[in-house]
Amino acid sequence: MSDTSEETLPTLYSYFRSSASWRVRLALAWKGIEYNTEYVNLLINENKEKKYLDINPTGKIPTFVTKEGKILLQSMAIMEYLEETYPERPTLPSGPVHRARVRAVCQMIACDIHPLQNLSVLRYVSDEKEKQEEWAREFIARGFKGLEKELENLSGTYTVGEHITMADFFLVPMVQNAHRNNLDMKPYPLITRISNTLMTLPEFKQTHPFAQPDCPPELRFK
Repeated sequence: MSDTSEETLPTLYSYFRSSASWRVRLALAWKGIEYNTEYVNLLINENKEKKYLDINPTGKIPTFVTKEGKILLQSMAIMEYLEETYPERPTLPSGPVHRARVRAVCQMIACDIHPLQNLSVLRYVSDEKEKQEEWAREFIARGFKGLEKELENLSGTYTVGEHITMADFFLVPMVQNAHRNNLDMKPYPLITRISNTLMTLPEFKQTHPFAQPDCPPELRFK
């Protein structure tokens, strides 16, 4: 008799435009992990419905349910779990200093930049799209200024050195958010160059928000 735990796929609760969900999609794609997806539409507040809050009481996405049924929250914690349980194609380098540098870039984006332009914050700031974009541009620009300077010391072909790391999975979605909010990217040539390089890779193309099944038809890649 086969082991049913091996036959059960993990599940990702995701929204196509969520940059945090995209990070996890990237990690899953990079490691070649099969999984199921449950789509949670943030625009119509499906994340606030009881059936989702019973899974994730914070109402945030992504949520990851392991094949054993364990519920994991927060994109970076999920990605660390994937790194530890699926060691193929590692996304953290060897050595404590290099690992710390990768994690630092991840946290610069996840902790310093992303929360201030999250949908819930933008809705609190204003109901007007122009004011929301102005707010988002301001705080992405502040974060990118320091990140660009840090990448002068850390980057190679990719965000940290010459190999794909977890930091790349944080960078590209944040750049996409910058484009969506019409941020002028000219002051950030390193960020732009690295993001453009990464977007040539199949894992980044297939996990892009506009390639997701829950993306509205008018936004989908043709």
